Amino acid sequence: MVKRIEQDHYRFRQIIRGKIKENLRKYITTGELIGRMGKQIVSIPIPQIEIPRFRYGSRAGGVGQGEGGQGDPLRGAGSGAGDQPGEHILEVEVTLEELAKILGEELELPKIQPRGKYRISSERHKYTGISRAGPESLRRFKRTYKEALKRQICLGQYDPENPVIIPIREDKRYRTWKVVRAPESRAVIIYMMDVSGSMGGEQKEIVRIEAFWIDTWIRAHYKDTQIRYIAHDAVAREVDRDTFFHLREGGGTKISSAYKLCADIISKDYDPTEFNIYPFHFSDGDNWGTEDTRRCVELLKDELLPKSNIFCYGQVKSAYGSGQFIKDLEEAFPQDENLALSNIDSRDAIYDSIKDFLGKGR
Repeated sequence: MVKRIEQDHYRFRQIIRGKIKENLRKYITTGELIGRMGKQIVSIPIPQIEIPRFRYGSRAGGVGQGEGGQGDPLRGAGSGAGDQPGEHILEVEVTLEELAKILGEELELPKIQPRGKYRISSERHKYTGISRAGPESLRRFKRTYKEALKRQICLGQYDPENPVIIPIREDKRYRTWKVVRAPESRAVIIYMMDVSGSMGGEQKEIVRIEAFWIDTWIRAHYKDTQIRYIAHDAVAREVDRDTFFHLREGGGTKISSAYKLCADIISKDYDPTEFNIYPFHFSDGDNWGTEDTRRCVELLKDELLPKSNIFCYGQVKSAYGSGQFIKDLEEAFPQDENLALSNIDSRDAIYDSIKDFLGKGR
């Protein structure tokens, strides 16, 4: 019975998984999941799932059966019965790890291959054998029973008519273990975003949604992932997550200020031999003159690209942005494997943009 229930539960989870994959583009573009996210679990509304319910046979009887008499208005006053089936909405909980797997399968993302030296390690206990001594919590009951049975048979104390097996201290067996150190890699994600007046609420929401999925995928490959946020207009500064997605300012735009601050943060806190580094920059493509764009190219060549697993630039379409910066980067870096560029014209483009950024498996 238990095995049957487990099989049914597995089949149900597979149905849920299929529904999530079927509607993944919708989930990615709406941002609904972000508001439903717990610490490590996301609540997902799944449409068009037939919810199990009891059904009565033709011989069912009892209260409420038959044509009725008094109380006929209960049959349905008002507009009458509908003739269309209802849509069943079921909320299910999915771990971020499972969500990352679904994302990778649907977008055909290759697994990230961490780089750098493994200078940190985790400890775990691996059970390796059986001992005559140990804590009671590790006692092997089956092995202890066998030892007691063998002892009683050898001593002629075993009675098949009354098979009572009483272990003594010498019969007890315990699991033994050893400490195993496993190397782990770690990563840092550095988000940069233009917060000048041309980047409105819709553009920031696009960045927020895409950042959620980027976080989910990268965290699935690293035990230790840190996230930093840089907001910039003509001047760059490090901010917290809430400020990053809600700050709105005016003024001009100097992208080099963000790149310089990003390079300083990496030099100070993140040795490339110990960390896998993922900078992401989002803007509408406006920048303050060709001189500043030249400075950005220098910072990328000399500081950021050599230290990063991959540097990602996403250009979010804005009614006020020129869209020139991505063209300048394409011209300056025509074939650089460490640079990923993506045009994000609307929420619908988030799906393909994630693949542009993460599809290299770096």
